[in-house]
Amino acid sequence: MTRSLFKGNFWSADILSTIGYDNIIQHLNNGRKNCKEFEDFLKERAAIEERYGKDLLSLSRKKPCGQSEINTLKRALEVFKQQVDNVAQCHIQLAQSLREEAKKMEEFREKQKLQRKKTELVMDAIHKQKSLQFKKTMDAKKNYEQKCRDKDEAEQAVNRSANLVNPKQQEKLFVKLATSKTAVEDSDKAYMLHISTLDKVREEWQSEHIKACEAFEAQECERINFFRNALWLHVNQLSQQCVTSDEMYEQVRKSLEMCSIQKDIEYFVNQRKTGQIPPAPIMYENFYSSQKNAVPAGKATGPNLARRGPPPIPKSSPDDPDYSLVNDYSLFYQ
Repeated sequence: MTRSLFKGNFWSADILSTIGYDNIIQHLNNGRKNCKEFEDFLKERAAIEERYGKDLLSLSRKKPCGQSEINTLKRALEVFKQQVDNVAQCHIQLAQSLREEAKKMEEFREKQKLQRKKTELVMDAIHKQKSLQFKKTMDAKKNYEQKCRDKDEAEQAVNRSANLVNPKQQEKLFVKLATSKTAVEDSDKAYMLHISTLDKVREEWQSEHIKACEAFEAQECERINFFRNALWLHVNQLSQQCVTSDEMYEQVRKSLEMCSIQKDIEYFVNQRKTGQIPPAPIMYENFYSSQKNAVPAGKATGPNLARRGPPPIPKSSPDDPDYSLVNDYSLFYQ
């Protein structure tokens, strides 16, 4: 910076006032609090990223996802599961990076705290010294003013005793006047000495106040720059996570582009085909037909396929009442 703004804008006409210094300290405390809040934010975000990464990893490795698929679509699904696994690992790594950034913020806060402590100790001491010297000076002033009033009263008493005939009383009044004059001179010297000391203390305090303003302004510039860069880096990390995830998902898209519907259909047919000849038509069969080679209903035609044999030869004679012929049909009674 070309000029300091703190040292030119935080004064007060009251010599005992520390309002300007107090405002600066309050602002620095707020800045330190803001850094702590961002540090906590990074830690919370890291916990979220880690939890998400682990959950995604568990989902990728334990949850079935098209496990019975075949051929090109199966390979695409394998790429998909692998890339989801990779994305999960990236989120876990991002969580670690965020914790490292939070640690840097903590270290920065502590460094500035130690630097400020040195300046604050000097300023606290000079403020106490200034207040104490001011009190001594004011006490010396009161004493000096009281001695002056005492001398004035003594002089008035001497003037009033000019017509007194008692020399002893007059002598006492003159002694008191002389004593009061001496007391005024002594108190005046003490008062002037305290004034001189107070001015030296004031100049020392003013010099230290300027130094403190410059140091605190430099710290605040450093803090704002550090905070800004930390936030910038955090956003870049999140953007990079999105880019990395998209690159991984792009691998899945490329794998899906290689997926062939025709190849997968042909692959399934070749692996699980059962034959190329469909069943023969179902032929009509008359119940009374005497054709021996008739194909039973629902059975395939072809040589040696008939299962019904010739009618049984009766064991009894044709005259047996259990066996009879009607035209060319045989009737069996059960």
